[in-house]
Amino acid sequence: MFEVLSQKLGSVFSRLSSKGRLTERDIDEALREVRLALLEADVHFKVVKDFIAQVRERSLEAQVLESLTPAQQVVKIVNEELIAILGEGPSPLAQASHPPTMVMLVGLQGSGKTTTAAKLALHLKSSGQRPLLVAADLRRPAAIEQLVVLGNQLDIPIYREDISSKPVSICAHSLKRAAELACAWVIADTGGRLHIDEAMMEEVARMKRELKPSEVLLVVDAMTGQDAVRAAEEFHAKMGLTGLILTKMDGDARGGAALSIKTVTGVPIKFIGTGEKTDAFETFHPDRLASRILGMGDMLTLVEKAEKTFDAEQAKKLEKKLRHATLDLEDFLLQLEQMQKMGPLSQLVEMIPGLSAIARRGPIEMDEGKIKKIEAIILSMTPEERRNPDIIDGHRRRRIARGSGTTPQDVNQLLNQFRQTQKLVRQMTRGRGLLDMLR
Repeated sequence: MFEVLSQKLGSVFSRLSSKGRLTERDIDEALREVRLALLEADVHFKVVKDFIAQVRERSLEAQVLESLTPAQQVVKIVNEELIAILGEGPSPLAQASHPPTMVMLVGLQGSGKTTTAAKLALHLKSSGQRPLLVAADLRRPAAIEQLVVLGNQLDIPIYREDISSKPVSICAHSLKRAAELACAWVIADTGGRLHIDEAMMEEVARMKRELKPSEVLLVVDAMTGQDAVRAAEEFHAKMGLTGLILTKMDGDARGGAALSIKTVTGVPIKFIGTGEKTDAFETFHPDRLASRILGMGDMLTLVEKAEKTFDAEQAKKLEKKLRHATLDLEDFLLQLEQMQKMGPLSQLVEMIPGLSAIARRGPIEMDEGKIKKIEAIILSMTPEERRNPDIIDGHRRRRIARGSGTTPQDVNQLLNQFRQTQKLVRQMTRGRGLLDMLR
């Protein structure tokens, strides 16, 4: 989402770094380009004005201009001010003094509200909580069935009633059901409209008054830009939001909503949706997003994804195999599968400091295809061939190629690359320092 903005900011800071000493004129020229980049990214003009003024004031201080690395100091200031407009830190969900805690999701149709309800429930379940999903969106005919399907897929209980029921009574009854099931959280998917109108606003405002939920979260599509900001202002004015969830943050859009919405509305962003899969959902960390925008990576999120994905027992087995240089293609396949669970390769590369520029050159998408091809080739091998690739002769290569929809040359290339990997592992086992570094 922030690809173009990141490129432009990177170009500005690269030119500043090449100057060595900085003057007031250098900073003004750089900030003029930063201002244009932010406005083109659809950031709210008032947010841009205040941001630029704050960065300029801090950048012109003597300790910045006279430092040995003034350009780095300016980047540091920009990073800190970005964090300030995004929010100072993560904003956790408020819990009721007596469970269950009700979370009411509101928003316009098309923002991804129903899917987000399931994602939030899975997020809570993954942290050891027990959630209950409530199908209270009676405006969209398919919403109830969609929530039931998602709940069944994730093994999360769902509360639903006949379509003739009223949303308020459905939610009220769901609290009793949650107590029976010992659910700590109740997540209500309420009705949306294609546009903001008085009837819709009155319905959700009445639900809030009667149900008194601990959280009222607005689900907004980050790709709609300033329309998302205006919708958030309207909802907050009518019913008092406690938080925001930005969806479709993996989309090909300018991203101005994410950079404007907190400052304009005063409502914190609590979660972001980063993909279509139900586990593509993250707690919002302002400092991590600012770091990604400035091309500094996001190692903390990468580590968290790895911890959720990689099995500790399998990691120990792999370490043992590395120590004895007995890595085989089954191990390689397992690592590929686990890496793919962490998300698209392009997203992972962007989280590694210094490599975000690689993700924007284009070939990353091609690399995703290469991983699928490698996976198909290994899956077309017998268990014996995976454990001992040296037995693969010309006849076996042709059979593997036919089974995987590739060519014998593709199979050869994979085997050659794997032999090089084995050779590297053997070299590392001779020096403990390298192996420790790999661990």
